[in-house]
Amino acid sequence: MKNIVILISGRGSNMQAIVEAPIPGARIAAVISNRPGAAGLAWAAERGVPTAVLDHKAFASREAFDAALAELIDSYAPDLVVLAGFMRILTPDFTRRYEGRMLNIHPSLLPAFTGLHTHQHAIDMGCKVAGCTVHFVTADLDHGPIVSQGVVPVLDDDTEDTLAARVLKIEHRLYPEAVRRFVAGELAIVDGKVKGRSQDAGQCLISPSLA
Repeated sequence: MKNIVILISGRGSNMQAIVEAPIPGARIAAVISNRPGAAGLAWAAERGVPTAVLDHKAFASREAFDAALAELIDSYAPDLVVLAGFMRILTPDFTRRYEGRMLNIHPSLLPAFTGLHTHQHAIDMGCKVAGCTVHFVTADLDHGPIVSQGVVPVLDDDTEDTLAARVLKIEHRLYPEAVRRFVAGELAIVDGKVKGRSQDAGQCLISPSLA
């Protein structure tokens, strides 16, 4: 049984998708938030998942918060740390601590459109497709070995909100599958790239037309 710790800052819809997914050999050891009022904490607690809060505002520096967060995470003996809408830029020491066992999902087809407002950028650039990327976390923001990507069309009348909603549906399918593959030992990082056993196109690239 592999312990999974999930970090959230808000409602944690991707956290919810992972908690509800049938992932053999996985145990959600804890859901942790840096915001005491995060809606996802109540959702997790109602389902018997241990929760914890570490308010970043109580710390004088990013380094001090990350050190305390690492101590809290490690108290759950995690095999995998999952960032699910955790709105913090992590320090290099923190990312190195969990290198190769920390995942993030970003709402763009990386390496395009790192940072915020990714959906508006895709619309403004006239992209015909947009999507999301599950990747291992490194010290470089929104970079790291790519595990899987999901694609949706960009429609002529899309707004940032409508495109975000369409991408989010794909995130909720892609992220639990990436966690399942990690738990099953199907992922390996070789020369900076993720190599997956028993991988086919359907596992790493999905869209409504492929479903």
